[in-house]
Amino acid sequence: MRLTVFGATGGIGQEIVRQGVAAGHEVTAVVRDPARLPVPLSDVTVRTVARFDDPEALREAVAGQDAVLSGLGAPGRKADGVAERLTRAVLAAMEAESTRRLLVVSAAPVAPHPADDPLLDRMMLSAIGAILKEVYADLTAMEAALAASATDWTSVRPPKLTNGPLTGTYRTVYGSNPRSGRSISRSDVAHAMLALIDDPAALKQGVGVAY
Repeated sequence: MRLTVFGATGGIGQEIVRQGVAAGHEVTAVVRDPARLPVPLSDVTVRTVARFDDPEALREAVAGQDAVLSGLGAPGRKADGVAERLTRAVLAAMEAESTRRLLVVSAAPVAPHPADDPLLDRMMLSAIGAILKEVYADLTAMEAALAASATDWTSVRPPKLTNGPLTGTYRTVYGSNPRSGRSISRSDVAHAMLALIDDPAALKQGVGVAY
């Protein structure tokens, strides 16, 4: 498949690029600094942009692609609307080029709590949500933009991210989160995103992933 990756130098984005290339996909990485890519530049098509919030600057990168995968978002607690703003630019570029499939990274607290989640897990998720309130508000607004778009989107919602290895073994829940799901590696989030590209059950859905 022809894939475009936004946020390709971030923790999850690097893994999407690495695993996508290893799987034989034609990967286009949209970056500010190509030197931070995790694979030899000969293995990927690189689109260098100065601003990710300019849809016109992104159109060439998404034109004719089978899917777009995004790890764009706030790097810390001060979200400042980053995920929503940048995702809206990606959506506008995709709609202008009639590119439909989009997968983004969100977060577990954006999803409804599983009905059978233990009280301790509910309390932990609520506490984390309070600490990162601004980040999750930004991700909620991003998901609202997805829902209002014409794309075939999927929002992948991991809990705590780790730098653990790729295992390929994790739980996936459509429309909610795995029960007592507390962590997952960035490598496995990337693996899940690639696996969900051609999964019709994931279209226009939030998907929880966790160990």
